[in-house]
Amino acid sequence: MSWPFSLTARIALLFALLTASLLVVVGAVLGRAVDAHFRELDQHELAGKFTLIQNLMHGSTDDAGALGRRMADAFAGQETIGVLLRNSDGERLFAIRAEHFPLAQQQGAPLPDQATMWTQNGRQFIGREKPLRLPGADTGQWVHVALALDISHHAHFLDQVRTRLWLGISLAAVTAALLGWLAAYKGLAPLRRVTATAHRLSAEQLGERLAEHGAPAEVLELAKALNGMLTRLESSFQRLKDFSADIAHELRTPISNLMTQTQVALSRARSAEEYREILASNMEEYERIARMVSDMLFLAQADNGRLPRTAETVELAVEAQALAEFYEALADEAGIGIAITGHATVTGDRLMLRRALSNLLSNALRHAEPGSTVDIAIACDHTRVTLTVSNRGETIVPEQLPYIFERFHRAGAGRGKHGEGAGLGLAICRSIAEVHGGSLTVDSASGRTTFRLQLPRSPGTALATP
Repeated sequence: MSWPFSLTARIALLFALLTASLLVVVGAVLGRAVDAHFRELDQHELAGKFTLIQNLMHGSTDDAGALGRRMADAFAGQETIGVLLRNSDGERLFAIRAEHFPLAQQQGAPLPDQATMWTQNGRQFIGREKPLRLPGADTGQWVHVALALDISHHAHFLDQVRTRLWLGISLAAVTAALLGWLAAYKGLAPLRRVTATAHRLSAEQLGERLAEHGAPAEVLELAKALNGMLTRLESSFQRLKDFSADIAHELRTPISNLMTQTQVALSRARSAEEYREILASNMEEYERIARMVSDMLFLAQADNGRLPRTAETVELAVEAQALAEFYEALADEAGIGIAITGHATVTGDRLMLRRALSNLLSNALRHAEPGSTVDIAIACDHTRVTLTVSNRGETIVPEQLPYIFERFHRAGAGRGKHGEGAGLGLAICRSIAEVHGGSLTVDSASGRTTFRLQLPRSPGTALATP
């Protein structure tokens, strides 16, 4: 069950409830203490009256009538005290304000020998009965003395205390609620600023951040988490914008070529051979678009973990040798050699791994210096197999290295002299490495660029890599 209150109202209500609960407990304890104190005072007063009566009896003869007269003089003017004297047979010998006693006691029934309380004619009394002995020559005469003390003023005082206590509790609860609301409102100001900032955010304003300086500890962690999320969102939106712009840019060229060639073809009648050449040129552009769409589909499937792949034993040296033979003509044309060292076996999808190695090798050949050698080295340790593809050529500036595997990224004009593709090859290589539980890194320094593909080692692979 959810409360339809704001957090500020809930805190204020909790303040009020806690304050009221505490005051109720304190009031109950205080009320019991005051009530116990008054009872103790009343019992002390009863004990004092019994002592007074005992003294009056010691100053009298065994004549009950004489005792009654002395007691009448002693209790004259004390309207809050009632006295009943009865002999051992229950006959009344003397009475002062007998109306203070319950009707049964007025008719001769004894009071308990312990202090007891009752209400008579709307007033509260406390009293008890005690046998006392009149002095005499021999055994003396026993007299039952009953006392009734009017304690209505104590009850009235306690009622006033309770009334004022409840009033104080109510006022304190209201005050606590107001103060709690004010404190919560002030304390939650940073949270309201977070909300206001969140309302201002949009796809065009992701650069705004929450203020962390001076924020309370509870809000600081939230602000840091939201700022981190905004940074990631801003980066993702920027990459999405760049990706969309790159797609548009990459598709514009082949589509423009197709439109131009088609318009030229339609401008006048042509021979069958000319139409054949135009269609062949258009086919090249279609193949370029198809490759780009296929690469983007591959990356999308990799991002969603939906790449279908097989698991088979792949000898990396064999695959590298096959690709070296495939690119031999292109390498010979540029005067570039291909050297392969080492061997290792991994378990994975043969076509994917071949595609990754092909992309790395073609990228190295594209950027290698004429007359240099592209080195493919394969090594393994106890857990991983490492395949490196290294070439001499223009150094990639350090600022470009973190983005080298981004889609449609090109490391600079200087590295794009040899028929550069759409900029998806290295992104595909990294996705293939990650699908196989591996990684792909790059370093470039002193005119040498090295791509390092690391994959989990297959059981039974020899550690020696001659």
